[in-house]
Amino acid sequence: MGNECKICGHETEEFNHEKFHMIFHQCNNCEFIWKDSSVHVSREDEFKVYENHNNSILDERYVNYFKDFINASIVPFAGEGREGLDFGSGPEPVLSMIMERDYGYEMDIYDKFYSTKKIYIGKNYDLITSTEVVEHMDDPLEYFRLFRKLLRDDGIIAIMTLFHPVEREKFADWFYIRDQSHISFFTPRTMEVIAREVGLEFFYTNNHRYSTFKIK
Repeated sequence: MGNECKICGHETEEFNHEKFHMIFHQCNNCEFIWKDSSVHVSREDEFKVYENHNNSILDERYVNYFKDFINASIVPFAGEGREGLDFGSGPEPVLSMIMERDYGYEMDIYDKFYSTKKIYIGKNYDLITSTEVVEHMDDPLEYFRLFRKLLRDDGIIAIMTLFHPVEREKFADWFYIRDQSHISFFTPRTMEVIAREVGLEFFYTNNHRYSTFKIK
C-alpha cells in the first residue's frame, strides 16, 4: 500500500517507473495519480522548465488552441457577467488577452512566477480559468477550494489538463509524465470527486482535457 489519497483519502498503490526512476502513487477510487515528493523538482528548476515555453498571442496555432477550449468549455455555459480570473497565466497571459479582446471579459491574472500579486484577494469572479496548471499542483484540493471561494453563485470554473490513461502500461508510456514539473494527474473521475469534496458540480468534460464546474 502507498500513501492516503490527497483527493479522496482512500488507500493508494505505489509503483515505480523503472525507465524514468520515478515513484508514483495511484488511487483506484478517484483515479488520481501523483509523483512521489522525492522526485519533485525545486522551485528554481520548475521555473527553468517554464522559461523554455515560447507561447505568444502572435502564434495563431497557440491562439486557436485556446479558442477551442474557450468555445467548448466556457462560451456555452457562461452567464452575463464578464469579470474573470486566469490562475496560472504564464509569462505572456495569452488566454486572458484573448478573453478580453474577443469575448468582452475583464480579466485579472495571477501566476506564481510571472504575476505574483494575489490580485484575487477580496474579490469574486464570474469566470475562473486555469489552463495547463493543475498538473503542477502538489495539493490540488487546496486550489479548487480557493476557486470555489472566489466564484460567484452563477459563475463557472474552466480547467484544462490532459487526462491520464487509466491502464498502468499506457500511463508508463505517456509523454505527459516526462515533464519534470508535472506532478499531479487526473481523469474525469478525479474531477468528479474533487467537485464533490469542495462543493462544486462537475458538469462538462470532453473526456480528453477540458473540465467545467459550477457551484453545486
